Amino acid sequence: MTVASDIEIAQKATLRPIIEIAEKIGLSADKIEPYGHYKAKINPNDVFEKPAKSQNSKLILVTAINPTPAGEGKTTVTIGLADALNRVHQQNNDGKRTIVALREPSIGPVFGIKGGAAGGGYAQVLPMEDINLHFTGDLHAIGAANNLLAAMLDNHIYQSNELNIDPKQVLWRRAVDMNDRQLRNIVSGMGRSADGVMREDGFDITVASEVMAVFCLAKDLADLKQRLGNILVAYTKDKKPVYAKDLKAHGAMAALLKEAIKPNLVQTIEGTPAILHGGPFANIAHGCNSVIATRTAMHLADYTLTEAGFGADLGAEKFCDIKCRLSGLTPNAAVVVATIRALKYNGGAAKDTLKEEDLTALEQGLPNLTKHIENLKEVFGLPVVVAINQFESDTDAEIEIVRKACKRLKVDVALTQVWEKGGAGGEALAKLLIQLIEDCDQRESEFKFAYDTDMLIEHKIRTIAQRVYGANDIDISATAKAKIKRLEALQLDKMPICIAKTQYSLSDDASLLGRPTGFNIHVRDISISNGAGFIVVICGPIMKMPGLPKVPSAERIDVDEQGHITGLF
Repeated sequence: MTVASDIEIAQKATLRPIIEIAEKIGLSADKIEPYGHYKAKINPNDVFEKPAKSQNSKLILVTAINPTPAGEGKTTVTIGLADALNRVHQQNNDGKRTIVALREPSIGPVFGIKGGAAGGGYAQVLPMEDINLHFTGDLHAIGAANNLLAAMLDNHIYQSNELNIDPKQVLWRRAVDMNDRQLRNIVSGMGRSADGVMREDGFDITVASEVMAVFCLAKDLADLKQRLGNILVAYTKDKKPVYAKDLKAHGAMAALLKEAIKPNLVQTIEGTPAILHGGPFANIAHGCNSVIATRTAMHLADYTLTEAGFGADLGAEKFCDIKCRLSGLTPNAAVVVATIRALKYNGGAAKDTLKEEDLTALEQGLPNLTKHIENLKEVFGLPVVVAINQFESDTDAEIEIVRKACKRLKVDVALTQVWEKGGAGGEALAKLLIQLIEDCDQRESEFKFAYDTDMLIEHKIRTIAQRVYGANDIDISATAKAKIKRLEALQLDKMPICIAKTQYSLSDDASLLGRPTGFNIHVRDISISNGAGFIVVICGPIMKMPGLPKVPSAERIDVDEQGHITGLF
């Protein structure tokens, strides 16, 4: 039997007019700004003028184990679970509603190897092609704001350099939303004297930029502008910091983002309202959708489902320690998505054998799941339920091993088949989650952070490495130590930590699978995202600009004369 692809399923789905989707969450036609028939911007100011749907709105974080290079369907499960919750609400006739709040995809991975971020099968957000490509232009606006600052910085140095900026101490890099390794390290300003000041330069992918982080952590337009002004861009020749506001760039940057900062409303295949906004990577940046979008969803719904990128060691840790700390949000529960095949991969099974039953590899890979569960429960104090994203190759014996392991940790498990069945395949998980939250309502929240921001930078890094990753210790390069010393001297050290490392391992070495022990985390470099409000710690070989694989997905993507897209997953 031929299995339909994600894009084939999406193109056969019947989309509701976006006005109907808005009405489901109490927004009239004059409270949204349509982008065609099936997408719209929501003005958060209009939303917050209305009474909240629920004074006790629930926020659920969906996270995962460390993935295989193919990804393991966390976004798919998140979307399917939102559909399932709305099914259960309807069955219970309780008048409650669920909204799913997700990140926007980056074009780079869409044309690379990982794919998009619109879900899959019958658990997708629509229109899938638009969402995975240009969508409403938010990421382009973020890239333009980033590069405006870069242009104004270099122009200031060229014109007269009244701020006495040292060209060798320029921190700000340009950005483009594409995987392009050729741009990681370049020399700019070559040519004649009128062509600028020659210096080493480079590009980051837009979703790893500080403007993206600022965009996702700002509470409103005024806060966005202030944060943009606080971006540290360079040092002077006498080692004083230079900020974006010193260049008078933050007003124009905010002007470029005034429409982008409004969250985007779309729908799932089953008509569940979905808010997509912002898209920072979790292996490089903080990996969560915007605070504005999450707050908007919580204001309009009884249950808000959101996800954090990659495994819980990255996205979930940053969701708790950065997004929740800086926004005041408190999650009510966490869902950990796991697959049997990813656990076998973490246990040493080869990629081409993952469809075969392998109880030994599964047992050896299970500690990866149990570590993430322990972190969420013990480090962050969150109630947890495990979702097994089920594949046809999973055997009863394999599933039972996972159930028993979770039972030992007093965590319930549900099988999900949302790719094949949509919301109907997630109802068991939805019911478990509702019961878990209702049980937790009977006691005070135990949510907490992994570390105190008043700790020294080195101590904060060590705490994350040891408590969350299970490392022995940290090794800090001489370059990173010098930058830490400078940040401490400038009193810019009392911020959360954003660790950039591989997503494939709890360590910073992608080859150390499962639950490695006896390793150190290697801190290669340090940078400050002063506008966003966190310190970026570069570990291992991680890059802020990915490259395309040998055979990129772009090679099979095409469009015909009627505008019909093919090959997009």
